Amino acid sequence: MTDAVLLGDIPERNAARLGRHKWAVRHGEDVLSWGELADRALRRAHALAAAGVRQDDFVMLALPNGNAFFELTFAIWKLGATPTVVSARLPLPELLAVRETSGARFVIAQDSAIVAATGALPAHFGHDHAETAPLASRVAKHWKAMTSGGSTGTPKVIVDNNPSCITPGGSVLMLPRDGVMLNPAPLYHNFPFAMTHVAMLNGSSVVGMTKFDPEILLELIDRHRVEWINLVPTMMSRVARLPRQVREAYDMSSLKTLWHTAAPIAPWLKEFWIDWIGPARIWEMYGGTEGFCTTQLNGVEWLAHRGSVGRTAGEILIRGEDGSILAPGQVGEIYMRGMAGAKPTYQYRGAQSRRLDDGFESFGDYGWLDEDGYLYIADRRTDLILCGGSNIYPAEVEAALMEHPAIETAIVIGLPDEDLGSVPHAIMRLEQGVETPTIDGIRSFVAERLVRYKVPRSFEFTETPLRDEAGKVRRSRLRAERVRG
Repeated sequence: MTDAVLLGDIPERNAARLGRHKWAVRHGEDVLSWGELADRALRRAHALAAAGVRQDDFVMLALPNGNAFFELTFAIWKLGATPTVVSARLPLPELLAVRETSGARFVIAQDSAIVAATGALPAHFGHDHAETAPLASRVAKHWKAMTSGGSTGTPKVIVDNNPSCITPGGSVLMLPRDGVMLNPAPLYHNFPFAMTHVAMLNGSSVVGMTKFDPEILLELIDRHRVEWINLVPTMMSRVARLPRQVREAYDMSSLKTLWHTAAPIAPWLKEFWIDWIGPARIWEMYGGTEGFCTTQLNGVEWLAHRGSVGRTAGEILIRGEDGSILAPGQVGEIYMRGMAGAKPTYQYRGAQSRRLDDGFESFGDYGWLDEDGYLYIADRRTDLILCGGSNIYPAEVEAALMEHPAIETAIVIGLPDEDLGSVPHAIMRLEQGVETPTIDGIRSFVAERLVRYKVPRSFEFTETPLRDEAGKVRRSRLRAERVRG
């Protein structure tokens, strides 16, 4: 790997190639040049080394989006250690559980209560460290370790088997070289974490958002001539619901590539974005932090295979409950495999891999293939609602609900029923400022779009956000809260 770049060298390398004063990362008015990022990462690396961080240690970051996050990731890589990333708002018991699962020797946290309770290092640790002597970057066995609560809520850590050195190139998901990308999503999720750092490997500057706002997103694309962005459907919906005159006030012509991930997208929303910025610029990916295989497609393909999440360069099999391989059009569990004979791309801490002897693996999702090999997602196996012998996939019902102009977010869960076993229940969050629709009106609206047995038996409104900033939802928790009453 003679062309590989050690991740700890990225800021210094870009400062030398692009100029120390060219900006590297910004969050609001807080801007760092490549030279400043290199200097701050070096100071923090010296401080962490003095605190006892060693090569191949795991260092947990519980930090919000911001420039300090990048100072610390590059400092950790400089020492040949591995960043393990969690939400800055993770409750203390969950943080302690992840720390135990991951084996992280150090925690760096924004929350003063977490610092006091755990002895974690504060977010500013090492910022003004006096030592600035050059440090030779080391290679960590694992370049990242990301966390996931999964559908059960039990913490697991997904450790990437790739070392902390990567070969640069512009072919990774069409990331620009020496361009500008925008990240509106929380960095504790895998896709935004990986893509921001790979973009920086390619010399691109990162515009980050500390809190998502749909109009500010458009303003940032316009002002910084953003070329590449990653969104989740919740964000896309909030942008789509802006008044037309607001959307048209901003220039989107610089945007060459928009990826969306993390959650199913309603067909009406996909069509809106295709009509607005063009099908060739819209890309969708299905996969997971484990990285063993993905599917991809752009808007042109989607229009020919409406509702699909794409095809894979690897292999996909749909298996029935008995393990048999199902024909196109039949719903079963999705198994995928990358290149034949490839080594495992990850290892779990706190969970068991579902990798089969033949190399096929599953995320636990259900779906089907069409005759052309395009994949369609039904839902997660654990979220499937078995109602009187019929299968109900929550994502399909949620998409129908969210076509209603008053509904911002909808989550459908299965609640126990003595007669049918389980029945669908809809939890809905309304758009701000709208008049609350009647339950009968919503029921009629959905009944025009779904067969009768898929229409929720009960409905509720909530003002609590149902998905996090990355579009994730934990249905098991919502279900447990309602079953307990």
